[in-house]
Amino acid sequence: MWKSMPFERPTDYYDNKALGIDEKICELLKTRREVTNGNPGFPPLDYISQWAQEYGHYESQLHALFNLIMRDDYYRPVLEPTGFRKIVQIFKSTIVDEKMYYIAYLRQYENATVVYLNIDWEENSPKEHDPGLYELAIEGSKEYHARMQGGSGSSGQYSFNFIVDPPLPDDPQGIKMIFKKVKLPHEKNSTDVELVFKL
Repeated sequence: MWKSMPFERPTDYYDNKALGIDEKICELLKTRREVTNGNPGFPPLDYISQWAQEYGHYESQLHALFNLIMRDDYYRPVLEPTGFRKIVQIFKSTIVDEKMYYIAYLRQYENATVVYLNIDWEENSPKEHDPGLYELAIEGSKEYHARMQGGSGSSGQYSFNFIVDPPLPDDPQGIKMIFKKVKLPHEKNSTDVELVFKL
């Protein structure tokens, strides 16, 4: 299981005159998250150009800043599943664009659930199949957080695993899993894929 590396402070120097400003930045980020309900999007480039000129910043610096805070949930601490309890057998599947997507089972841990999204396709098909990357959203009686932890496969099949916390119930009836394909910058012609599995 992949673990995040501990963060090392890049320098020992800190100008304490910035302390109040830095705290205010943190307060404003919290307010921004609350006002946008955690989905701020990205400012129009005209606004960024105007702010860069008005406040003496580089446009590329502001691009990087807003890109960083747009992906707020990406920095949620990585949870490592501990205390394996059981496997919950389910089988939900769908076929999209000559690929079969399915969930065969869940691994239940004391602090999390691991979900496996499997993709199978005809390996001798003349059509090129790229499994891509996926995000998982879960709808249920609680608020769940899901994060893709990796994937592996070979010609004709691929499997992604997602860590979900808090753990899903042992009887997941009524839980809805929504997988969305992440559109990468180089995939200009890729089709949107959304898979919905109701357990």
